[in-house]
Amino acid sequence: MTGALIAAAVLAAATVFGLLRRRRDGVLRARRGSGDDEMSDILRPEDLGAELGEKATLLQFSSAFCAPCRTTRRVLGEVAGMVDGVAHVELDAEAHLDLVRRLNVLRTPTVFVLDEAGRIVRSAAGAPRKPDVIAALGEAIR
Repeated sequence: MTGALIAAAVLAAATVFGLLRRRRDGVLRARRGSGDDEMSDILRPEDLGAELGEKATLLQFSSAFCAPCRTTRRVLGEVAGMVDGVAHVELDAEAHLDLVRRLNVLRTPTVFVLDEAGRIVRSAAGAPRKPDVIAALGEAIR
């Protein structure tokens, strides 16, 4: 009987965890302050190895084995193509470990929405939806 109760508790905990993760996955949230170093949230072309967009930049961290990264690449590419002055930059997380650590990227895909100065406006872990990306760009392009 005790084994059945333990199994039921583990199953319930795993279900709650899965539902919470699904709800948070891909949601573009405002970037939390990183403390006393405001410059850590500003990215420059030298950091990315690519030019920033005139109005905004969609930065994506991917990995070779990541299936949702392909969907994210397509969505961000479409949005960047729709809005003038917006660039899409995709970086391999393994090849940019210093930046991954600096930005606290824990999984792929991770997306950052940058304004024209390279400040992080929004970020999401997981594949964001196209309408959410467009809405986040509205905040970055003011």
